[in-house]
Amino acid sequence: MLTLFANFKGGTGKSTVVFNMAMWRMAQGHKVTVCDLDPQRTVSDVAEIRDEDEIDPALSVVHELPEKGKARGDWLIDVGTSNMGAVGDAIRACSQIVIPVTPSQADIWATQRFLDIVKEERGRARMPTIRAFINRADPHPRSRENAETFEALEMLGTLKPLNSKLVQRLAFRRSFSEGLAVFEMEPTSKAAEELDQLANEIYGS
Repeated sequence: MLTLFANFKGGTGKSTVVFNMAMWRMAQGHKVTVCDLDPQRTVSDVAEIRDEDEIDPALSVVHELPEKGKARGDWLIDVGTSNMGAVGDAIRACSQIVIPVTPSQADIWATQRFLDIVKEERGRARMPTIRAFINRADPHPRSRENAETFEALEMLGTLKPLNSKLVQRLAFRRSFSEGLAVFEMEPTSKAAEELDQLANEIYGS
């Protein structure tokens, strides 16, 4: 299955999500390939850290989409909107799209624009499954921003807003610099628990 993690707005933390989600899927016993089409190549960098520090398992990263019908296992696609050609290619190739949305009105507007791009790129072809979740959520449990963002996502239609969210935590930032997924660094942490809940909602338990 090819899953695209993307949004029209930068700074939503998609590369962090892709890395942690890829490691989670591998921990569940799945064959995983990350297709890093983002010009910043952040996931490629963290994969190199794992290689240099000899951290197992190694993360397989490529920079081209698989030929149609030849993808094996799980593919997670990371793409940045600075390369709209790659965005279009990924939208046409994927079977599902996951949109990380930070709790702000700007992100809601960007998500609506991204949905328009998806519809344009798919044309008359069948639409992929589209899910969205709140990333870098306000840690306060009664945050109005989190609730308002979720309600706004529900109003967009086309996509399914997920109940799980990832809170703004230091652990997610550290995961990149240390080359470790949050559950590898701190297996019993809130960050690891949130990732597990989100992954199960996206991929099923």
